[in-house]
Amino acid sequence: MATIQTVRGPVDSSELGRTYVHEHIFVLDPEIQENYPEEWGSELDRVADAVAQLTALCASGVRTIVDPTVVGLGRYIPRIQQVASQLPDFNIIVATGCYTYKDVPFFFHHRGPALSEALGYEVPDPMVDFFVRDIERDIADTGVRAGLLKCAIDQPGLTSGVERVMRAVAKAHLATGAPITVHTHPGTQQGLAVGRVMAEEGVEPHRVVLGHSGDTSDADHLSRLADAGFWLGMDRFGINIEFPFEARCDVVVEMCRRGYADRMMLSHDNACYIDWIDPNVRAFMTEWNYLHIGNDVLPYLREHGVSEAEVTTMLVDNPRRYFEGD
Repeated sequence: MATIQTVRGPVDSSELGRTYVHEHIFVLDPEIQENYPEEWGSELDRVADAVAQLTALCASGVRTIVDPTVVGLGRYIPRIQQVASQLPDFNIIVATGCYTYKDVPFFFHHRGPALSEALGYEVPDPMVDFFVRDIERDIADTGVRAGLLKCAIDQPGLTSGVERVMRAVAKAHLATGAPITVHTHPGTQQGLAVGRVMAEEGVEPHRVVLGHSGDTSDADHLSRLADAGFWLGMDRFGINIEFPFEARCDVVVEMCRRGYADRMMLSHDNACYIDWIDPNVRAFMTEWNYLHIGNDVLPYLREHGVSEAEVTTMLVDNPRRYFEGD
């Protein structure tokens, strides 16, 4: 067993229960919200709505969500604390890291490694210290400690900014032992680039979730990643615009048939509120909600041969093992 940091404090890993490993609560552009707050509306109403959605999720039997909202996605822990305080039987694990597909935030442009060439000696990356502080002390003096690290790589590939963040995340992992989750783009097989960087930094694959692996039906590619030891995040159920419901389910069925239930974890990548999407568009995404896996996905998987033991492995055992470092 291991001690896991949640918004309401540490819990034993045995208490995680059924866990969704990639769910946001709020995804925001802070500068837009601060300067054009009309769409956000009432803070009390937004928090109440989040509490209502997560209360329904808890009632469905889910006990824990992992919220990988970091810098670049609008992380604001005091708001998450307001939500968590009204959910006494529910665990929320938050993350530290930085979300970018290309460049680092301007704050880092002329700090750390960016100065190394000009100064003629290696300058440590301040991102590493930021991430370590969030894990070992707390985030922004809130008393809440991050339980994992997050970075991203998408279709643009391993740009210099993406690589810098990824290496900072790897270094913070080695310093703290906190596991890592990576937004990936399986259509261009970016998990392979993650594997190369993590290996160069000395990170063991079993400490890394390759997020959004369920965005492809290429079971051979996913099998290669699973054989290397990575966790596969089949974590975008309900986002059925470019990759339909049946395809998302069928690749999980196939991977279970191949014996990889012990390498996969399920989730939605949902948010109670996300300002990246026009509300009029979001209204048509009716399956993208926290209850979709329980109501629709699991019945489909069972009907197509996935056993109850495999469901428990993906939703209970694997998240616990991931955080325990097994």
